[in-house]
Amino acid sequence: MPDDLSLEATPAERRRLKVRGAIIEAAERVFATEGEAGLSIRRLAEEIDYSPSAIYKYFGSKEELIDELKEVFFERLLSRVGKISCADVPFSERGRACVTTYIVTAMERPHHYAAAFSNAGGTPVQVQSQDWEAFTQTYKGRAFGVLVNMVREGQSLGVFDSKLDPYLSAKSVWAASHGLAQLMTHLPHFPALLPTDQPVSASAFIAFHADLVFRGLQPPGEARHADSTSED
Repeated sequence: MPDDLSLEATPAERRRLKVRGAIIEAAERVFATEGEAGLSIRRLAEEIDYSPSAIYKYFGSKEELIDELKEVFFERLLSRVGKISCADVPFSERGRACVTTYIVTAMERPHHYAAAFSNAGGTPVQVQSQDWEAFTQTYKGRAFGVLVNMVREGQSLGVFDSKLDPYLSAKSVWAASHGLAQLMTHLPHFPALLPTDQPVSASAFIAFHADLVFRGLQPPGEARHADSTSED
């Protein structure tokens, strides 16, 4: 989705982009308060004082709008992790920050995060091998690519196990982080659920998770060394 109004665009094109952006922003607001169940073309028309027919000129259905919302979430995520991956800081710091940023971004807009993984039509998604090229062209695919590159960089630096498949490793990290993001958005007090009188804060638990994920990618010998060092 274009994130600015190009000076080279015609007045009609600038208006189209502006209206489309207003619809997306309204959809985010509705998700933030009412979730997917409250989102409909008619509800959006009420939110921005447009007619449903006007909105249908930009989005043919609720499902099409949700597809766009998914891209907007991952566009935001890609922007954040992209900045982290290029930062001039130690790799270990960048690697852990990529994991924490994913979870924090999800927690900031939990309904939008839910929309990013929604299957609004209710039809099971059939993933084909030939879908890979199309996937890599989406913001979701590009964000995943940042994670793959992070694994590869760690392997080239000798920090991560060189025997690990970068794509499977990235998928595993994504799955683990997605699971925690879901728990944190649905059970905000999840980090404090401990049999002690010293509950862990959300930020501390996310940092713990990121560290555990990071260490899980290290060579077996390195992981044992880290454990023995922590015991000394």
